[in-house]
Amino acid sequence: MTHPALKTRICELFGVELPIVQTGMGWVAGARLTSATSEAGGLGILASATMTYPELETAIREVKSRTDRPFGVNMRSDQADVAQRIDLLIKEKVKVVSFAQAPGKELVKKLKGAGIVTMPTIGARRHAEKVAEWGVDAVIAQGGEGGGHTGSIPTSLLLPEVCRAVDIPVLAAGGFYDGRGLVAALAYGAAGVAMGTRFLLTKESTVPEHVKAIYLKTPVTGTTVTRAIDGHPQRVIMTKLIEALEGASQARRLVTAAKHAFEFRALTDASMFDLLREGLAMKRSSEMSLSQLTMAANAPMFTKASMVDGRPEVGILPTGQVVGVIDELPTVKELLTRIVAEADATLARLGAR
Repeated sequence: MTHPALKTRICELFGVELPIVQTGMGWVAGARLTSATSEAGGLGILASATMTYPELETAIREVKSRTDRPFGVNMRSDQADVAQRIDLLIKEKVKVVSFAQAPGKELVKKLKGAGIVTMPTIGARRHAEKVAEWGVDAVIAQGGEGGGHTGSIPTSLLLPEVCRAVDIPVLAAGGFYDGRGLVAALAYGAAGVAMGTRFLLTKESTVPEHVKAIYLKTPVTGTTVTRAIDGHPQRVIMTKLIEALEGASQARRLVTAAKHAFEFRALTDASMFDLLREGLAMKRSSEMSLSQLTMAANAPMFTKASMVDGRPEVGILPTGQVVGVIDELPTVKELLTRIVAEADATLARLGAR
């Protein structure tokens, strides 16, 4: 029996046993990992931003065939078919929808009207206050230690600020991997933790084994936050490709992006029209230069190269800084069981009743 402190607001909100969320990592959080997390008592989240609409339909069906427990879907609010995707989630009665960026008032209103929990990721107190005013049900506060696109504020400073600022449940992200971290997050006022890299490095993760081996060998000092990939700060493992992009001129980055567009187009279902449409969608929602826009449109392919095709030498390896303290690949069930046991032991040591 777990400690009462581990039965938090998000357990009731999500309908799960444990206050632990597996984030919707592009190309990583597929049906197998998502269903394994939900089946083990946490909340698994499908990464739909890198899926076509038919692929999302198939993935949702597969998750449901593997578990009858609640799960979520991560989305991008600027996708051209976002309305169609939301209608699908409503039809399939998906429990939670998470967003990597602000979803907008109308999307929040539609999802809440359908009884779907809405949860964006934020990196600043003011962002949390803004989306809370829109009516979101919870937020993930990700500190600078987090992987992929991330902010600059350390989790230890961001988390208490956000928890003080809003009344909705807050999940802590960025630097969490064990039960001690879960207790620390609760002490700051969070209702649980959201983890990406820790779930990436499990047996159910479909990332190629030789790529996982690179992660396991990466020290705490082996990551960097770069804007060279798509113009936005993104934490990745420092590789020769990242070093080359960091040192390249804007023109050279444009050439690199174009080269990858043609090189990897054959490995996906994406046509050049698809890439152009993606780029135009990004352009409407940002002030990117041509080189940044081209890189951004190709960023998913850089990630796919490593995470799906197993070609880390020509791709990127998004990761949280926590990668430097992870050295094994448990099953998801083993991981969550261990985190709960560590949290119980930590609470006991602190004299919590």
